[in-house]
Amino acid sequence: MRTKTLYRCDAQKIDISRFPNFHITGSITGMKKLYYGKNALLVHCGSWIYNVSSEPEVYYNIAH
Repeated sequence: MRTKTLYRCDAQKIDISRFPNFHITGSITGMKKLYYGKNALLVHCGSWIYNVSSEPEVYYNIAH
């Protein structure tokens, strides 16, 4: 499953903590299948993976 990386300095600017998240040891496939949907936009920041589908510009313009 594809995720993009979000640097911590960028994460602080957009307040990444307001998005749903799960630990990197969790299953991306499982979370997409059970909770987020197959088209969810996920970014990896630190030890967490965040679902930023509610604000696609984070995924497309800020994350790498």
